[in-house]
Amino acid sequence: MPLVHETELDWAETDEGDARFRRKQLGEAAGGDALGASLYELPAGEQSWPYHYHTGNEEAIHVLAGEGLLVLDGDEHAVEAGHFAVFPPDESGGHRVVNDGDEPLRYLAVSTMNDPDVTVYPEMDKVGVFAGSPPGGRGERTVHGYFDRDDTVDYWD
Repeated sequence: MPLVHETELDWAETDEGDARFRRKQLGEAAGGDALGASLYELPAGEQSWPYHYHTGNEEAIHVLAGEGLLVLDGDEHAVEAGHFAVFPPDESGGHRVVNDGDEPLRYLAVSTMNDPDVTVYPEMDKVGVFAGSPPGGRGERTVHGYFDRDDTVDYWD
């Protein structure tokens, strides 16, 4: 099991839609299999992944620096360095981190890496399906896709 220092890892940047952040995948770099961990940095005025929850994975964040908002289960909570929150693998764990402050917001995100997983995006009316490698995993996926939440077909069609 490798020992890593976050300064040894390069930032990966995401700038899609209304989400803009930097991320270092610490768990993957250290050889994590059943536990994922990422260091995130949100610039002032930016947001993390769209509001979502997982059905197969529990997540948690620990705020390291800065101030912002945690949208959790539909409610907004002011957060600052030292705050810790857990997101259960159900609708009550719906979350998004928003930096409404003037300085970068840094936090550590930790999650189980259970496979398969369905991620629900209530505000987008979508679901993401992951099998073969969980969300955040780098393994080859046997099934992976995003679908409109209300798209259904008859079992026998």
